[in-house]
Amino acid sequence: MQSRFRSDRRLTARMGVTLFLLGLLYVAFVAALIVLLKSWVLVVVIAAGLLGAQYWFSDRVALFAMHGRPVEREAYPELHGVVDRLCAIADMPKPVVAVSDLEMPNAFATGRNADHAVVCVTTGLLRRLERGELEGVLAHELAHVAHKDVAVITVASFLGVIAGLVVRFAFYSQLFGGRRDQNTAIVFAAVMGVSAAVYALSYLLIRALSRYRELAADRAAALLTGRPSVLASALTKVSGDLARIPTKDLRTAQAFNAFYFTPALGRDPGLARIFSTHPSLEQRLDQLGRISAELGEATTPGGV
Repeated sequence: MQSRFRSDRRLTARMGVTLFLLGLLYVAFVAALIVLLKSWVLVVVIAAGLLGAQYWFSDRVALFAMHGRPVEREAYPELHGVVDRLCAIADMPKPVVAVSDLEMPNAFATGRNADHAVVCVTTGLLRRLERGELEGVLAHELAHVAHKDVAVITVASFLGVIAGLVVRFAFYSQLFGGRRDQNTAIVFAAVMGVSAAVYALSYLLIRALSRYRELAADRAAALLTGRPSVLASALTKVSGDLARIPTKDLRTAQAFNAFYFTPALGRDPGLARIFSTHPSLEQRLDQLGRISAELGEATTPGGV
């Protein structure tokens, strides 16, 4: 079913190219492992099983990792009311609404399609945002679902996850496996080298796609609600509050930055911004400012 969120052909093209390149990389990676490990059945079964598990259970894994839980309307009536209104405007199925008991102000969407999607917000976000700002954030997350980029980023991240697991397995096997003959050592070194290269390439491809999809979701959310200023207000508020949260409290969240409304970078992101999953705050605010001017918006930022 087509939602009323504005489609983005450039995003669709980028997702297609990214999946194609990652698909080629995935085939080459599996072929290299088969040659090196000399067991194509084992490699193919494990790879296919993990890919299927990530696709079908990504929403549960993400919720579990970030301490999220589905909530009923009785517990969070205002949150459900905002989601209901946005889904009605966008003409799309209502996702599962979840809340994570984290002080970190953020939100994310996950799931393989619009009929199996989850939108989760943290209690830290709910405490900080006014209703209009919350609506802007949730519209952004629903745009990810409507654009289908949540499923794409989930599948795309699979290759990097597998490559990282192979590197760790090979490293610890070499470290604790006792003495090995020269041929075995060469095979392990080759596996680690191929896996490290695959991880690096997939890492760069995913982040390039992720930065663009965030801008696309901002655009779609601003145009759907007609209030870019409240989304800009929420971005400014959340980014400022994240900078004041101790870095040690953000470390777990950083592994899921690609899914978040805004990245958990801490006070001094430094080089992290170069490889960030999100465009800079300045880029996002500039884009929202242009949309606001085009719409002739006169709403005060942060207003309800």
